[in-house]
Amino acid sequence: MAERKVGTVVYWHDLSSVLAIFRMMPQGGSRFPEYKAGQYIALRRDNCKLTKKIGMDKGIPVFGPDLDEHGKQKIGQVTHSYSISSAPFETQQKDYLEFYVILEKDHEGHHGRLTESIFHIRPSVDDKITYVDRITGDFTLDKRTQGCKNVLFVGTGTGMAPFAGMIKQLHRDARDGKSDGIRYTLLHTNRTYKELGYHEELLAIERSEKLDFVYLPAVSRPAPRDLDDRGLGKGRANNVLRAIFGMPLKEEEALQNASGEEVSGLRSVLDMTVRPVFPKHLPATEIRKRLEPHDVTVILTCGNPFSMADIKCVADSNQIRFEKEDW
Repeated sequence: MAERKVGTVVYWHDLSSVLAIFRMMPQGGSRFPEYKAGQYIALRRDNCKLTKKIGMDKGIPVFGPDLDEHGKQKIGQVTHSYSISSAPFETQQKDYLEFYVILEKDHEGHHGRLTESIFHIRPSVDDKITYVDRITGDFTLDKRTQGCKNVLFVGTGTGMAPFAGMIKQLHRDARDGKSDGIRYTLLHTNRTYKELGYHEELLAIERSEKLDFVYLPAVSRPAPRDLDDRGLGKGRANNVLRAIFGMPLKEEEALQNASGEEVSGLRSVLDMTVRPVFPKHLPATEIRKRLEPHDVTVILTCGNPFSMADIKCVADSNQIRFEKEDW
């Protein structure tokens, strides 16, 4: 059984009130195990607000506060695995692991589980995290893209984490003359521009042209500055992907298949849906070309379970191989 060790958070960057990037150094005298981009490690904090499963929503577990006999939320240890967003070469050179995390809420908006405690962390103050001294997982390029010539990453929210590590490592390898001849395309979505973690770094990697990489950022809740940004796409990841393949929006498809009392509600949902808009320099036709032929293309996704389910539908409809990160 892998040993538990205590790491130290040495860097914390808030992207918004609910999104952050942080770096953790290993326990003194130790180094983190070697790993591949896309793998994950288990982290633990001891002062977490505990939750429990209270039901299911479309196959996804729903959690609520775990209360004691006095009606107060219990406090205790929580262990959870997180994808590593640093690249292996970064850890080899600088010793840290990097993570891209969101402050979790339950269905009523209460904070809990591990991230509620993690978001109290500040370097040199409350900066300790227990970790399992083992890095594992098979969501890696060698396992999930074998035999493919075109790779489309679809990262929603903090589901971007494994792809950040992959792309940074691919870029480093290409700089060192290690090219695999594969076309990589990233569809990266979050709610607003400021929540697009790694955005500037990804733009720089694209501009370097060291590897065949195209970056498509998009926001699902565009703020006024986002609407004026010609280099930024708009729309949810699954609907942007649908637009690439000339498919109707998920909300349009649901309305087309609805009847009776469902119609009015679904029409309202469609009216509020942000329709896909592509960056001015990157039309849907150009992305589509990068994914042909379909029999040597794979879509890798990580993030919101509802979005991933629809992304699979898009992949299946176009006879494209689909791979997702599963816990």
